[in-house]
Amino acid sequence: MGKLLDGARRVLSWCVFRERWDLEINHAAEERKAELYVKCSLYIDGAPFGLPTRTRLESVGPPYFWNELITLSTKYRDLTAHSQLALTVWDVSCGKEEGLIGGATILLFSSKKQLKTGKQKLRLWQGKEADGSFPTNTPGKVPKHERGELERLEKLMNKYERGQIQRIDWLDRLAFKAMDKVKERESNKTGNSHLYLVVDFCSFEHQVVFQESGANFLPPPMVSTNELVIVWDPEVGRINPSEHKQLKLARSLTRGIIDKDLKPNSAQRKSIQKLLKYPPTRTLSGDERQLLWKFRFSLMSEKRALTKFLRCVEWSDVQEAKQALELMGRWETIDVCDALELLSPVFKSEEVRAYAVSVLERADDEELQCYLLQLVQALRFERSDKSRLSQFLVQRSLRNIELASFLRWYVAVELHDCAFAKRYYYTYEILEEHMMKSASVVNGNEDGFKLWQSLVRQTELTAQLCSITRDVRNVRGNTQKKIEKLRQLLSGLLSELTYFEEPIRSPLTPGVLITGIDPSESSIFKSALHPLRLTFRTASGGSCKIIFKKGDDIRQDQLVIQMVSLMDQLLKSENLDLCLTPYKVLATGQDEGMSEFIPSRTLAQILSEHRSIISYLQKFHPDEHGPFGITATCLDTFIKSCAGYSVITYILGIGDRHLDNLLLRDDGRLFHVDFGFILGRDPKPFPPPMKLCKEMVEAMGGTESQYYTRFKTYCCEAYNILRKSSNLILNLFHLMAGSNIPDIASDPEKGMLKLQEKFNLDLDDEACIHFFQGLITDSVNALFPQMVETIHRWAQYWR
Repeated sequence: MGKLLDGARRVLSWCVFRERWDLEINHAAEERKAELYVKCSLYIDGAPFGLPTRTRLESVGPPYFWNELITLSTKYRDLTAHSQLALTVWDVSCGKEEGLIGGATILLFSSKKQLKTGKQKLRLWQGKEADGSFPTNTPGKVPKHERGELERLEKLMNKYERGQIQRIDWLDRLAFKAMDKVKERESNKTGNSHLYLVVDFCSFEHQVVFQESGANFLPPPMVSTNELVIVWDPEVGRINPSEHKQLKLARSLTRGIIDKDLKPNSAQRKSIQKLLKYPPTRTLSGDERQLLWKFRFSLMSEKRALTKFLRCVEWSDVQEAKQALELMGRWETIDVCDALELLSPVFKSEEVRAYAVSVLERADDEELQCYLLQLVQALRFERSDKSRLSQFLVQRSLRNIELASFLRWYVAVELHDCAFAKRYYYTYEILEEHMMKSASVVNGNEDGFKLWQSLVRQTELTAQLCSITRDVRNVRGNTQKKIEKLRQLLSGLLSELTYFEEPIRSPLTPGVLITGIDPSESSIFKSALHPLRLTFRTASGGSCKIIFKKGDDIRQDQLVIQMVSLMDQLLKSENLDLCLTPYKVLATGQDEGMSEFIPSRTLAQILSEHRSIISYLQKFHPDEHGPFGITATCLDTFIKSCAGYSVITYILGIGDRHLDNLLLRDDGRLFHVDFGFILGRDPKPFPPPMKLCKEMVEAMGGTESQYYTRFKTYCCEAYNILRKSSNLILNLFHLMAGSNIPDIASDPEKGMLKLQEKFNLDLDDEACIHFFQGLITDSVNALFPQMVETIHRWAQYWR
């Protein structure tokens, strides 16, 4: 709270007192054409302060809108807790004498000493000029005993507009319709007996709290037994000077030779081992930091302890920082996973970050590509544009064309971020410069100049695809007419796209050369954004299909699919192949990108045409002697994929799951698409922890079958395997904290805590098996999946 109040004082010290007006009178008092203006006066402790200000004349109404910004000469720091605005509406259409419509007065600070923000609706006292005395005789607030449903809804609407209520588009539209009906009903009840004035106060990033010099000790004169009294403490959040001095003294005494021989006793060893198991997102307490520092020499052989030790260093102390860096150089070399933690925003030291890069140099290209998206985001946390990390990424890209292609795209997308555009542009420039100068690439026959030109042609291709998308959208008519227009463009005006002059490296798979687009095999999806489904010819004589979308930010989908691919590799490394489908996704801009097209059908389509999943699979894999009339391999593939995605969607908190974004391939592989909501966010009320509809369970033979039991076994095994790599997943998400991905940028800390909770790191493997089995049982037995599906269909109808 201390920091908040300090911030508020800084705001108050320089801001000019100004409010943006959006004023409205709901109805006119007279039938003649009125010409109205509003007079605004500031009163401090009942006395006028400064000159009054007035708006322009407004004659178009009722209702009357000024939409005018009024700036008063007073500064916020000059206000007191009893400052008021007196607003009076005058009519000049009466002739020489001005007609008084009415006035109202509003306090600038609430009862909690917080500056009022947002829209304020004031009831005018008709025929009275606004009174600035304290207490006022013309209060604008509706008395409590007269407040009804309309006032309650307006209060909620004000919170909604200030962002204090979560926005859910489909639910908001329904709520607004209901509110309009309530307003109409209340208006018919009460008639037009009152006039109202609406003023929109300025809003700030933080809540502005009134505070005298020093703390506010303003308890009410009479406090009842059950009344809660709020007292602002300016010391909250600040470092206790005595504790800080004691800590520095203790560390200075243990900085000498005596520490080298210190060994922890049994209890201390248990405490240290407990600390080393903490997730990277957990903050160490003062005692925990002191414990690690005290036994730092005995921990040097424990590589897991290095990141925890570096967290407990007081980097502002030159001597302590110097010793920490010396120990870091002699410490047991850490794993790549821990090196990623050292690149997070927690660590500012250039030496520490350079050490992390030196560890990353041991990773092979395949592993590095798994983390490349996060490493590009980590450039935000470097202290300079010419960082060791930037140079490392460029040098490794010169050895691998796939790394170079993805690095170029990841950096190019971030050039739109004004805050870090210069830094990313520097990385882009040195990548271009080094690649064009390089004579050749390892295992390649092309020189660097030709390779760079092939990457540049990828951008030219996506620009042409954006242009095609716009032209297709402008075609009036149904989807078939748009498909005809697409094929016409590819065969006519843009025929150069049918056969490229030179092969282009596929943006999704740079190792594949594409030679042109096949117009006859290209189409358009029936969707509001009209994504293109394009079939590219490859240099090897084959083909590859991609989906290109313009008008949608797919960076969040790109992150989720990267996590699915990573988790697939982690599971396979433990000999558990759950038949996942980590299709490729690449964002080529802030609102455009492409993804790999996987032939499949939505569960909604399958259930509509075949009535059940089993009937659909029988069409492709019939077996009279197999389970449920299909081959055992196909059923096992279906069960495994259901288990894999059940676990992954639970961990990542994937929301907005319905039968239209659950897809099934002919071989029985189920997979998810469209990840607009992650980390626990969901537009639907009461979302299930995992998407496991009754049709999927029926395809396994029901809850009593051996195949359903096998499904639960796969789930629990996969969950425990992924829990072992929780630090890696948490570190990767932490590196995305500064990104512009919607569900992470909105509240990075909250998202990280939700992700950490999903791993249940305080439980052992056996306890987690019982936990996850209970989770599955709850998802199957509850009625929520059917209710959510019904709500989704209902929301689709109203769109």
